[in-house]
Amino acid sequence: VTDPKLDIASSASSSFFSILLIQRIVPKENPTQVGTALQVFHNLGTLKDTIANVVDGYCTVLEENIKNALDIKVLTQPSQSITRGGPGRAAMPTPGNTAAFRAALWTNMEKLMDQICAACGQVQHLQKVLTKKRDPVSHVCFIEEIVKDHQSDILYKFWTAVTQTLSSQFQSATDSSMFLKQAFEGEYPKLLRLYNDLWKRLQQYSQNIQRNFNTSGTTDLFAELQQMEEDTQDIFMQKTQDYDPEKALKDSLQQYEAAYLSKSLSRLFDPINLVFPPGGRNPPSSDELDSIIKTIASELNVAAVDPDLSLAVAKNVAKTIQLYSVKSEQLLSTQGDASQVIGPLTEGQRRNVAVVNSLYKLHQSVLKAVHDLMGSAVQPLLNSVGDSVEAIIITMHQEDFSGSLSSSGKPDVPCSLYMKELQGFIARVMSDYFRHFECFDFVFDNTEAMAQRAIELFIRNASLIRPLGEGGKMRLAADFAQMELAVAPLCRRVSDLGKSYRQLRSFRPLLFQTSEHIASSPALGEVIPFSIILQFLFTRAPPELKSPFQRAEWSIARYSQWLDDHPSEKDRLALIRGALEAYVQSVRTREGKEFAPVYPIMVQLLQKAMSTLQ
Repeated sequence: VTDPKLDIASSASSSFFSILLIQRIVPKENPTQVGTALQVFHNLGTLKDTIANVVDGYCTVLEENIKNALDIKVLTQPSQSITRGGPGRAAMPTPGNTAAFRAALWTNMEKLMDQICAACGQVQHLQKVLTKKRDPVSHVCFIEEIVKDHQSDILYKFWTAVTQTLSSQFQSATDSSMFLKQAFEGEYPKLLRLYNDLWKRLQQYSQNIQRNFNTSGTTDLFAELQQMEEDTQDIFMQKTQDYDPEKALKDSLQQYEAAYLSKSLSRLFDPINLVFPPGGRNPPSSDELDSIIKTIASELNVAAVDPDLSLAVAKNVAKTIQLYSVKSEQLLSTQGDASQVIGPLTEGQRRNVAVVNSLYKLHQSVLKAVHDLMGSAVQPLLNSVGDSVEAIIITMHQEDFSGSLSSSGKPDVPCSLYMKELQGFIARVMSDYFRHFECFDFVFDNTEAMAQRAIELFIRNASLIRPLGEGGKMRLAADFAQMELAVAPLCRRVSDLGKSYRQLRSFRPLLFQTSEHIASSPALGEVIPFSIILQFLFTRAPPELKSPFQRAEWSIARYSQWLDDHPSEKDRLALIRGALEAYVQSVRTREGKEFAPVYPIMVQLLQKAMSTLQ
């Protein structure tokens, strides 16, 4: 007769082993190993229970992590180590230890975000394997075993549990501790930034997880992990009509946001109420107005961590300006002497002038503060796009432009591969990112500067291509035409790009002109810098006449950076002169009889360029 106690013990031991095995394998993010383990549990008929136990285990650990992060006794331990509280005495930081308490709290919160991210990443990885792994006999996808009988997928179950725990634990902790409540309300933007960073990391993991799958193994078992066209279970890639995972995450912050916005409005109103005392007859002084403007700028800057918070604070600023306007209106003189034009300026007219000047200064300053904030908010995106554009353009040097002209006399393709990639990238970032901004003029002011920079980099790199054959010239000329199409999404009109546009149009015909004609081109100096043309003439020289970056043994990327760091034509021409002098020395060293035909043309052009600088 089987002992029921032994069955229970065996079952518990098996369950513990299953959980332990999965939790040891999943963090390695090896789909082959995880798939093997899942297949074993599937064969044993314990797959569903094992996965449920594993997910519950992660949730339990995170619940404990959340409690520990918010444990007021732990956070105030430094102060309690000196004076032990008696029975029933609440734990609280002493006045001198408030800063230490805040520092410990935010350290705990950062650690908690890391813990949530790590656990969630492991659940995402586990679900990805379940979504792709099929039983080799029945061909049933493992995820179907988990979600049958209308049960939720594991990622949804996990995320719902975690976000609900966050809400309940935050509520409980701040209800029992005024210090926690004040910290989260007073420094809400810092808390929101941690949440936003966590959300970005979770999304990034979702986007990168497939890459790990594709590079982690090539065994027969890994081949069974069939890719599906769409993983609808991945809640971090998309939201459904009735569930928004990001909103679920931020629901635990609602009460702190409301309190922060209320206090923010008070901070904005206080200096205005102070400088408009009851019975006052004069508008604020210049210093008083500066204080109001600094308060507005400070509130906007602190809120810049999140678009929704920025919008909410901007509404508070609008209320603030409205309050200032109402207070100013109450100072205006509306009596007959305010509109008289017979005698000198009356006292009422002087006051009206002062009020108008005060309103104008506020108007100008707030606009500037808002515009600066908009610029700082979008700058990281602009920098990232700009870096990517430069990285794409510089890949032109990986293509071969040395070929001869084809029999048709036309390039075989409409543009080079790098140009096709550039066009696709710019079109995509404008569609995916910049089209969502409603301030079109502001966006184009920034993206047009990016287009000018892109053209500058394109011409710079095009002038450095060597060797450049006749067929290469034809293809490069096609790229010049295609460059206008590439930057078009960044502009209102490409012709609005001014000097950059003229350079693009002026340089293209030079590809097919003789060196003598290039040196006498009217575009030199006026439209195209001498240094660019001299760089281009190096490509027509024999290998012995090395380009400046070749002589310095720099990569093209490093040379491009040097040019950015030295925008002065004087510095650039000096570097070119050094390359020409090194060539002369090499010819003399080998006792050569003559110089390359392009060399005297370059020397004359260099002398002409140097003379224009004097």
